[in-house]
Amino acid sequence: MFTIIEDQKDFLLINKDPGVSFHQEGDFPGLPMLLREKLGLPLLFPVHRLDKMTSGLLVFAKNKQTAQNLSKEFALGKVEKYYLALSDRAPKKKQGLIQGDMVRSRRGTWKLARSMHNPAVTRFVSLPLGEGFRLFVLRPFTGKTHQLRVALKSVGAPAFGDNLYNPANAAGVQPDRGYLHSFSLAFHLLGSYYHFISPPGQGKLFFDPSFVELLPKLQEPWTFFPKKQQKK
Repeated sequence: MFTIIEDQKDFLLINKDPGVSFHQEGDFPGLPMLLREKLGLPLLFPVHRLDKMTSGLLVFAKNKQTAQNLSKEFALGKVEKYYLALSDRAPKKKQGLIQGDMVRSRRGTWKLARSMHNPAVTRFVSLPLGEGFRLFVLRPFTGKTHQLRVALKSVGAPAFGDNLYNPANAAGVQPDRGYLHSFSLAFHLLGSYYHFISPPGQGKLFFDPSFVELLPKLQEPWTFFPKKQQKK
């Protein structure tokens, strides 16, 4: 269900598997409780979340002070995050800025509005992957519910395997997972700077030669975005 990436005195960083729910589902405990039980940790504080379909880097605080510090960093947009996604559809534009208010839609989904009262903000770059797929490097500046899934949907290229926003996939191939992955995470904590990268560990398309060939070029994801695009 997870792999430990970094276990520090003040925080725990894991790579979450796809299909693992952050929240409790029926009698099955959510991820924070599972981590506490499996690792024997009396306290563990979530400071951000990943959707059930999304895999990748997820950080937890081990004490209240660290939880406050990291939560503030996330709330102020100071945590640098990069995600990878695959889509079986061509986007309306190959790169750019996606922003707008998130409003509730049907069947538990969200959609992007034109208003800008409290907008979700995401920058993205897409690259051809062959066989009708495209790779997306996403840089979210806010942390709204379903933000990246809705952003991809808004440019006409929802994530492959996303049952909510891409139920009828165009590739004609049955997806084995939702192809959205929290790839890179960087933050400051108590005067130290931490930066982590964790490639996807599950999903046939993430092991396809076309993706594996691109992976070395993704090790510094910020290089896909000029310095002037590193802020909202």
